[in-house]
Amino acid sequence: MTAQNADVLAQSLKPRHVRMLSIAGVIGAGLFVGSGHAIAEAGPAVLLAYIAAGALVVLIMRMLAEMAVASPDSGSFSTYADKSLGRWAGFTIGWLYWWFWVLVIPLEANAAGTILHGWFPQVAVWEYTLAITSFLTISNLFSVKNYGEFEFWFALLKVVAIVAFLGAGSLALFGLLPGSSTQGISHLYDTHGFMPNGISAVLAAILTTMFSFMGTEIVTIAAAESNEPRKQITHATNSVIWRIALFYLLSIFLVVALVPWNTPSLMKAGSYQTAMEMMNVPYARQIVDVVVLIAVCSCLNSALYTASRMLYSLSRRQDAPAAASRTTRSGTPWVAVLMSTAAAFLAVIANYLAPSAVFEFLLASSGAIALLVYLVIAASHLVLRKKREARGEQLSYRMWLFPGLTWATMVFIVGVLTSMLFNAQHRSEIIATGLLTLLVLVASQIVHRKRAARKNSEEMVALRS
Repeated sequence: MTAQNADVLAQSLKPRHVRMLSIAGVIGAGLFVGSGHAIAEAGPAVLLAYIAAGALVVLIMRMLAEMAVASPDSGSFSTYADKSLGRWAGFTIGWLYWWFWVLVIPLEANAAGTILHGWFPQVAVWEYTLAITSFLTISNLFSVKNYGEFEFWFALLKVVAIVAFLGAGSLALFGLLPGSSTQGISHLYDTHGFMPNGISAVLAAILTTMFSFMGTEIVTIAAAESNEPRKQITHATNSVIWRIALFYLLSIFLVVALVPWNTPSLMKAGSYQTAMEMMNVPYARQIVDVVVLIAVCSCLNSALYTASRMLYSLSRRQDAPAAASRTTRSGTPWVAVLMSTAAAFLAVIANYLAPSAVFEFLLASSGAIALLVYLVIAASHLVLRKKREARGEQLSYRMWLFPGLTWATMVFIVGVLTSMLFNAQHRSEIIATGLLTLLVLVASQIVHRKRAARKNSEEMVALRS
């Protein structure tokens, strides 16, 4: 059954849902595990990489919030790109963003299945993966409140885990944690200095850390399904600075202060587990496994939600199949949810049946999408702000130091994309993402030309009749 109100999304996310999503939605498994790779790459100077990546996210969120407060929309930056840069931009960035989250679904589900298989090896990883994905898909089909409720508790548990780590790490830092084998901040400089591998390693670490923040923008999509979207977006954006400072910068500072940056287990076990083992926290591995399981389930839940809402928005703008805009009576875009999940399962099948190079290309194709999204947000903001100022509109929420900071952000992103091209580790990602972007651009031109031709034909028929 479709919604009685012309397939419109429900506005049933509660303030606590959006608030908790804004607080912990950015916290993924990358913080607990992946940060170890960045630390091993750049040493203690990885803090500079997190500061640079965090500053970029803060500026992007400020620009996005200005546009979202003025015009809340479930398509978020894709809709704003459509309005400012043209339909080709909204089409392209919307589909690329959808593709990014579609690939996240099987990756996170497999990560969760692997953890559960380690606990209960009698069940195969793929069975866990299928069960988790199916459960969260069914949950997302019923009501957006289900997504909000699951994400609320996932986020709350992640916050509790990080606060507990910050507390234990701070005690260890001052030598107040019983049994801890490490204290003080000497590891920030006592192993070949603060920047042991030079500035190039810090720049490379920026690329690694930047993708840890992908997902911060989801709150502007989710807020469109709440009763007070402008208020929720404003609160979420105002809190993004302290969230990044507390959850990322402070926790990574504690890790590099307590653990020598060249400790082998940072790459294998991850930063949190390594630090907790040095603090002699009992059952450190099991605790981290539970937290990572919660984080990947949270990310999987958000991936299903975000992909479906972007597909729904594209459909509403006639840039995706019309069926994707159908909603249930509770206002859930059920076709978009199923289409997104189906695409994720196709990616899994490709992993098993197609040559390994095919799946590797699929994964690499999403490598630079985050940066393209940020670049489009900044460009859209530049155009829309000038249009609104020309019309004399009063903005209740504004980007700082416009247009200087907006231009500086765009230059920085282009610089990072260029450095990816000349970095052997990331070159395949920039090439694969570039090829995918080119294909989507071509598809946008074909779709829009066919639509224009059909419209002209319909107008001719109407005139003749």
